[in-house]
Amino acid sequence: MPDINYNPDVLNCLANLSNDEVFTPPEIANQMLDILPSEIWQDKNATFLDPVSKSGVFLREIAKRLMAGLEDQIPDQQQRINHIFKNQLYGIAITELTALLSRRSVYCSKKANGKYSICEIFDDEQGNILYGKIKHDWKSGKCIYCGASEENYDRGDSLESHAYQFIHVENPEEIFNMKFDVIIGNPPYQLGDGGHGASATPIYQKFVQQAIKLKPRYLTMIIPSRWFAGGRVGDLSKFRDEILNDDRLRIIHDFIKASDCFPGVEIKGGVCYFLWDRDNSGLCKVISHDKGIVKSVLERPLLENDLDIFIRINEAIPILRKVLKFKEDSFSKIVSANDPFGFDVRVKNSMKRVKPKYKLQSFKESVSFYYYGWQEKGLGHIDKKYIKKNLKWVNLYAVYISKAYGAGEGFPHQIINKPFLGMKRSCCSETYIIIGPYKTEQKAKNVISYIRTKFFRFLVLLKKNTQEARRNVYSLVPMQDFNEDWSDEKLYKKYGLTNDEIAFIESMIRPMEL
Repeated sequence: MPDINYNPDVLNCLANLSNDEVFTPPEIANQMLDILPSEIWQDKNATFLDPVSKSGVFLREIAKRLMAGLEDQIPDQQQRINHIFKNQLYGIAITELTALLSRRSVYCSKKANGKYSICEIFDDEQGNILYGKIKHDWKSGKCIYCGASEENYDRGDSLESHAYQFIHVENPEEIFNMKFDVIIGNPPYQLGDGGHGASATPIYQKFVQQAIKLKPRYLTMIIPSRWFAGGRVGDLSKFRDEILNDDRLRIIHDFIKASDCFPGVEIKGGVCYFLWDRDNSGLCKVISHDKGIVKSVLERPLLENDLDIFIRINEAIPILRKVLKFKEDSFSKIVSANDPFGFDVRVKNSMKRVKPKYKLQSFKESVSFYYYGWQEKGLGHIDKKYIKKNLKWVNLYAVYISKAYGAGEGFPHQIINKPFLGMKRSCCSETYIIIGPYKTEQKAKNVISYIRTKFFRFLVLLKKNTQEARRNVYSLVPMQDFNEDWSDEKLYKKYGLTNDEIAFIESMIRPMEL
């Protein structure tokens, strides 16, 4: 029999705006608040800002804690409510709709000064939850603040511009003309740039950077974990460098699967929330979660020696340290750049590809052509005059592997697609990258034996947190002597791995079928 007294939290029942603008469940909001020092809930002068308010959940849950924490200092309930909502809680909504929703959640009225508002002393409708229609500032076809494309986001007033107020000012302190003790939120994750999926431009890092400019005592946000190792060069690379060299980042809660935080939402590479503590520097406590369970906890530096990425798997740290001690060249040095033969040609002013002119039967002077779907439709054959790059590789033995492989695969992981041997007089489309190539078939086969090992793919896992499997994901893999073949047993012995370390690798990586 259903519980007739069951009263669900309405903020648990909201449909997400998109996979990039997701509502934060109250449970996750409270977990993020739990990493703040408990004494802050007894501080009647502490100020809190959600600069990307969608549902108002953070401000609502903060209000609950302050109402309990300040009861002794401000015994009268209405006086306490007025003080907290007027002097301590502030928000910036991301759209007009979320402004109304946030005010309804926080003030119990879509108008802060309305008849039903629980705070009696606001003199305007917005209260402390602001929303202003902001325009992008275009220069050379891009917004100077967020990088949005003028072609895609220069819209009429009837459409949402996605020009978020918090990151469209040089000095965010001017929005409220004050500083904040705590900044907390769940920012929008990316803006489409005319492509799809990974081609969209990340913007979550801009909210973190803008928040740090305000110099709060504490900053906590929930963002994609892609910044640990992946992402485009430029803004995200700069952000990663800034954060990983900032020893005020004291706690990271890392979720391999975003659905553990946001049910029904898939965000490649998972999500994390963190605590940045302005006045306390030191090591970072990394807490790894999977399927609702804390898998590991380790206090450690954000950066290992000679690395420029964050290793998200705590158990991998001692293994990686043993590998790095050998100071071997990186396997990535023998991995080609994307589109090794120059077939990634686009229609002018379009993202649409020009399909290479290949045939399914060989012809005089043709070169074997590996393309997406060749194993089902048959090997292609193409005139070598269409090869725009690396023509000399055609006469060598190459190892081919796809430049993408699903990040959402089952556990344990395969990590990358199966490599295959390309015989002489062959080339490939942009679907694949090349390893090598080599003068002898045996040397190429020895490379494949190495790629198939769990050891190899475990080290790839440390950098690969999306489906992209381009050259950079192989940078932590050490080079070997490919005059011999390789097995996990040989590699475990070479690097002196313990039984526990071997067992961990074996638990993470599944065998690669022939």
